[in-house]
Amino acid sequence: MSLHINASIGDIAPVVLLAGDPLRAKNFAERYLEGYRQVASTRNMFYFTGKYNGADVTIGGSGMGCPSIGIYAYELYSYYQAQSIIRIGTAGAYTDSLSVYDLINVSAAFSESTFAREAFGYDEEGQEAQGRCFSELQQAAHALNRSLHSAHIHSSDVFYRSEKGTPPMAIRNQCPAVEMEAFALFATARYLNREAGTLLTISDVIPTGVEISPEEREKALQPMVEVALLASTKLHP
Repeated sequence: MSLHINASIGDIAPVVLLAGDPLRAKNFAERYLEGYRQVASTRNMFYFTGKYNGADVTIGGSGMGCPSIGIYAYELYSYYQAQSIIRIGTAGAYTDSLSVYDLINVSAAFSESTFAREAFGYDEEGQEAQGRCFSELQQAAHALNRSLHSAHIHSSDVFYRSEKGTPPMAIRNQCPAVEMEAFALFATARYLNREAGTLLTISDVIPTGVEISPEEREKALQPMVEVALLASTKLHP
């Protein structure tokens, strides 16, 4: 039985969208899902299941960082038989070649985190998107006429650093932006032979200090959510 998600078996759809913030997940469910209902609330990590274009979809929270999303992804895959998880979140750009509101479809995530090694024995510093998620996100963006960057991402283990500038990990692996969860999601999906993708909105450009304000953020994330939801309908088994 799941320790951290108090949904009943059958309450979680085969395709799950994970936002870091459970209140953001609630907002997305209210805006986009037909006939949605809350199916889990343990530790105020909310999960909602409803329909999008006739397909069952669950939207829920993952928390921040590799350990947190690692717990939720493992339980969603193992206990609730989720087949595909798409992380929908924000990222900071290391370069001004990216702008706020840009979308990134993550092909691989690189991290200094020990998560993949300690959990599954994977020694690589990079983990790839798993299964069809990456390609379905590409196709959904094209269908919606949304511009989409495909890139590696740095899944940082820390948010605040004493040293300024782009970390060597990101430079070495050509990561133009940073977030904190994709690495663990991809490693977990790989271990359990499931599908995983990550779609990100650039919320701030680190070198210039340009950022999306809190007031603008929910509206700014709508294009990302719409792409992920359309992709989710194609990922249904």
